[in-house]
Amino acid sequence: MAAHPPTRHLLRAKDLADARYAEPLTVAELAAAAGLSRAHFSREFRRAFGESPHAYLLTRRLERAATLLRTTDRPIATVCFDVGLSSLGSFTTSFTRMYGLTPAAYRAAFPPAAAHAIIPGCVQRAYGRPQHRTFREDGAQGSGIA
Repeated sequence: MAAHPPTRHLLRAKDLADARYAEPLTVAELAAAAGLSRAHFSREFRRAFGESPHAYLLTRRLERAATLLRTTDRPIATVCFDVGLSSLGSFTTSFTRMYGLTPAAYRAAFPPAAAHAIIPGCVQRAYGRPQHRTFREDGAQGSGIA
């Protein structure tokens, strides 16, 4: 059986971090996914990807937080906990270091789409809901029969 290159094993750990970034992942779990010891995994991960497993996971979480801040109206504390971080202070510090803005300033610079809506939210929800149609209505619309 041919041996896989070490980066193939590391990609499994990277995929695990991408898929479960919101969960409290440890280096031991990532190393187990790669099939390596913790110390060897950390060294090989840094050598292959240029950053430590912790830095990669934190970057992934902050990218997701930035997306949630841009696209949702969720409170900043909720965004922090939704992406797997447990301290609002650490989240603010890390986010500011990465994006150059605090989460609140980032949201103000990139307001969610709802901030641009001219119509009230209740009207958006009422008309934005999917419509239930029967098979008969589908056929009538497609054939031009009213």
